[in-house]
Amino acid sequence: MTDQTDDQLPEYLGPSKSQLKREMHSLQDLGKRMLDLNDEQLATLHISDTLHRAIMESRRITQREARRRHLQYIGKVIRQEHDPEAISKTIDAFHAGSEEHTRRHHLAERWRDKMITEGDKVVGEFIDYCPVADVQHLRNLVRNARKEVEKQKNTGQARKLFRALREWIDEAEQ
Repeated sequence: MTDQTDDQLPEYLGPSKSQLKREMHSLQDLGKRMLDLNDEQLATLHISDTLHRAIMESRRITQREARRRHLQYIGKVIRQEHDPEAISKTIDAFHAGSEEHTRRHHLAERWRDKMITEGDKVVGEFIDYCPVADVQHLRNLVRNARKEVEKQKNTGQARKLFRALREWIDEAEQ
């Protein structure tokens, strides 16, 4: 240790100019990813009206330099009003090849298989895991899927159950 007093220690002035620039570029990249979403996906993001309008406006812009400046504005709005990590995670879930999408897909498959084999006990566990689920609708879907398995007929009930589970899991984890 050195014998420096508090007066001799350099003062921390915050992140460097290069670090700020890297953060700005990453927010602009996030804005580009948001522009690639379709209207339905964009509607599911929890973003402010200001950011939504900015994205819609940017889609209209065709001139290269104007679009670049508008992406800077989108990055500024994201920095001021939103959590970039949460938005990025949600966008990752939209892409079929993403790890998050695959994880949720497998999770819904496991829940569906357990519900069909074990019944109401697992339905209660799922409700604890995912409180946004409609209990009555879920029990009906499970009952129909179990009948389908017992009769060894494929009427699509297991698929309906899977889709409902997937929607509830996506809603709960956003």
